[in-house]
Amino acid sequence: MRPLQFSSDSNKTEHYKFNMIKFYSLMQCVAMAAVALTVNTVVKAADLKPKVPRFSPGYMDRSVDPGTNFYQYACGTWLKENPVPADKSRWGGFIELQERNWALLHEILDSTAKASNQNNSPAQKVGDFYKSAMDTNQLEELGFRPLEPDLKKIAELKSKAELSPLLADFHQRGVEAFFGDSVSPDAKQSSIYAFHLHQGGLGLPDRDYYLSEGFAKQREAYVEHMTKMFGLVGEKPEEAKGHAKTVLELETAMAKASKSRVDLRDPIANYHKVTVSDLAKDYPDMEFKTFLKDSGQEKMTDLIVGQPEFFAALDKLVTERSLDEWKVYLRWHLIRTAAPLLHHAAEDESFAFYGTVLRGQPTQEPRWQRAGRVIDGEIGEALGQLFVEKHFPSTARARMAELVENLKEVFRDDLKTVDWMTEATRAKALAKFDLFTQKIGHPDKFRDYSSVEIRPDDFYGNVQRATIFESKRQLVRVGKPVDKTEWHMTPPTVNAYFNPSQNEIVFPAGILQPPFFDVEMDDAVNYGAIGVVIGHEITHGYDDQGRKYDGQGNLNDWWTEADAKAFEARAQKVVDQYNAYEVLPGLHVNGRLTLGENIADLGGTRIAYKALQKALAKDPSKRKTIDGFTPEQRFFLSLSQIWRINCREAEMRRLITVDPHSPGQFRGIGPHVNVQEFYDAFGIKEDAPMWRPLALRAVIW
Repeated sequence: MRPLQFSSDSNKTEHYKFNMIKFYSLMQCVAMAAVALTVNTVVKAADLKPKVPRFSPGYMDRSVDPGTNFYQYACGTWLKENPVPADKSRWGGFIELQERNWALLHEILDSTAKASNQNNSPAQKVGDFYKSAMDTNQLEELGFRPLEPDLKKIAELKSKAELSPLLADFHQRGVEAFFGDSVSPDAKQSSIYAFHLHQGGLGLPDRDYYLSEGFAKQREAYVEHMTKMFGLVGEKPEEAKGHAKTVLELETAMAKASKSRVDLRDPIANYHKVTVSDLAKDYPDMEFKTFLKDSGQEKMTDLIVGQPEFFAALDKLVTERSLDEWKVYLRWHLIRTAAPLLHHAAEDESFAFYGTVLRGQPTQEPRWQRAGRVIDGEIGEALGQLFVEKHFPSTARARMAELVENLKEVFRDDLKTVDWMTEATRAKALAKFDLFTQKIGHPDKFRDYSSVEIRPDDFYGNVQRATIFESKRQLVRVGKPVDKTEWHMTPPTVNAYFNPSQNEIVFPAGILQPPFFDVEMDDAVNYGAIGVVIGHEITHGYDDQGRKYDGQGNLNDWWTEADAKAFEARAQKVVDQYNAYEVLPGLHVNGRLTLGENIADLGGTRIAYKALQKALAKDPSKRKTIDGFTPEQRFFLSLSQIWRINCREAEMRRLITVDPHSPGQFRGIGPHVNVQEFYDAFGIKEDAPMWRPLALRAVIW
């Protein structure tokens, strides 16, 4: 599963172990770079009183001709006046809203920590977790002591056969070394949970960081970082440097066997159901039967392997390299995962590399905010429940439901009339859409964390116990019916997603605020923002990968060969368009990696525009010129403004490598130039730089 535009490579293993190939969202980034916790005296973005980040003509640069550079025209003044704050790797409309939500969450965190809360209530869990995170004196006193039991386990390994039980234990506690595992619906039997194995085990953001000459400096810095970290836990300088080089060698070999981000996008190519017996036979040195048994899966008969080539290479690598080398590797991944949750020296060094080197972020976020991010990741629905009770009215849920239905009606009409699709495929497309559902705001029933022990004096222990709780909650579901009421984002999250295995779109409460959903704005602005978001998620069901799932959420080729070819020809125009966008000198958008999101942006724009026209036709009194702009103009301005963003160079290079979304400046114009109504709205003619020839325009949905 995959989020809408802003996530990040945090040092902590992602809490919910989803199959990331099958999760489509609006953002991929909301600045979670380091979970580390230190006190800073520098003024941070989150320390300031957040304003409501709504649409504004004041963000525009009217000295720029819209036909020359529409993104600068729509957002230029904002871009000039909003440099990236010191504690962020980027700054934009999404993050402005997220910061506003964090200000609200800050009040909740402080108040619950001070209150006398009922035992085992959400407030008690959140308040005590927060107190433990803010107790820096205890963290300094403990140092690396929380890791001593696990470091001892690694040191006492006597044979490679003992690796598997240790890995099973580590994976359940968030240390995902060697490979990844997850529990999610079986892509070809979506009503049942399956156990998945997939490539992983790397300390850098992506295989390209190990293999591309463009990341040579980052590799050098990685070795320096590991050397410093090994030194902090007591190793001598030469020993630490040698161990760092060992880790890089092992991870480079694993990276060479890993698929690229583009190849990982194909759900069919990454689906291989195998029996447990065949798994053990194919990869004998990995001792997978032991791993599965110690993961509570001794009765499981089959599972899904995402990338068999990776596991074949890993199995060989385990044989070729010594146990001592693997001990070093495990030691590193334990330290790397835990460092942001420990004392000042450990978490500062972690941030220095993962925050500053890889993302260009000079300083860390305030301690309270980093603490809140940990809590949101570990017991997020408890924190989300408190957020919803205070800040999400039922009226917002009802209004959003109405907008979703309006957009669905338009998309259904499109499916009925799109001229390149044959009737055989059209009938199945409509049948799929008839089963389409949505979730808005928050779960009807929040997750019960009463069995998780949360103590006010044990931050690292709280993280461990919450992670184990979630791992076991997932593992016991293998082979059981899928819970269709479950949410995969917490309520305060500024994001949205499409889940192909359930054929549903989901909108957390966090995004249902300005600049996306604004009761004070006219329909044109709202349809250009939240309307496009809704359309984006709907379109994901019919993008280059989402279209491979049927109405029940199963991988199923329901397209005729002719229609598939027609779709691919149109999609290639999108690939070509975004490949041409240059982010930095010599660095271009990867049109194939970002294809699904770009198709969703394009579809969302077309659908939302048509829905706006229907709303204006239904109530002509809403057709007003506001601030000198027609509804059509305000629609496209609103759409560009939600993608306003400034980004540090290191972060941009990282995103171009790992992010399936195009940078904001291209999301803010890429859909427009394929839509004739955009040119009509601003009187843009064929000789203008923004003009895209008809033959090159992409029209899919």
